[in-house]
Amino acid sequence: MRNKLKFAVLAVALSAAVPAVAQQSAEGNWMVRLRALYIDPANNSDAIPGLAVPADAIEVSDKWIPDVNISYFFTRNLAAELVLTYPQRHTVKVTSSALGAFDAGSFKHLPPTLTLQWHFNPEGTFRPYVGAGINYTLLSNDNLSVPTVTGLHLENDSFGAAVQAGIDYKLSKSLYLNFDVKKVYIRSDVTDDTGAKLSRVEVDPVLVGIGIGYRF
Repeated sequence: MRNKLKFAVLAVALSAAVPAVAQQSAEGNWMVRLRALYIDPANNSDAIPGLAVPADAIEVSDKWIPDVNISYFFTRNLAAELVLTYPQRHTVKVTSSALGAFDAGSFKHLPPTLTLQWHFNPEGTFRPYVGAGINYTLLSNDNLSVPTVTGLHLENDSFGAAVQAGIDYKLSKSLYLNFDVKKVYIRSDVTDDTGAKLSRVEVDPVLVGIGIGYRF
């Protein structure tokens, strides 16, 4: 009797699981999204007393960039997303100093980001989700300086947290409209030509993206 009861419970569990597996298999485990992404830096920085640069006077330019990301769905609700792009160039301005406002130059950054997401309403037309993960930013080609005073240098890389919220709107069997907002933590010390630390810059951008997704 006990074995029959176990088999009955197992049969009920399997019958409940089959539709969910079939739904996920029908839509596919992979999704690729192509988005236009707006980068809006927070631009927080320490003051540089020796140059009369006040706090938050180091500004990194905002810009639009292309964004490609790949998601893998472990279940209907749980997915991992990898965000990719190519190295992006940003200009830097100092808005106030003993020399007045000046253009400090430019640098490039490459910011791959990996998040783990929870998707609500996975069978609906509107499919909101939230996620959290880690960002690794490679900083390169820093061509920065305080004119006539010293060159400026950034650290080679930055590790930080990333959080996100978004929605996929189902257009057809495999095609989705996507809207996504991320907060990514990117920070670097700023040093002079001697290696002395001058400031700590917290770029910490908000990333707002809109685009198309294809699930297979």
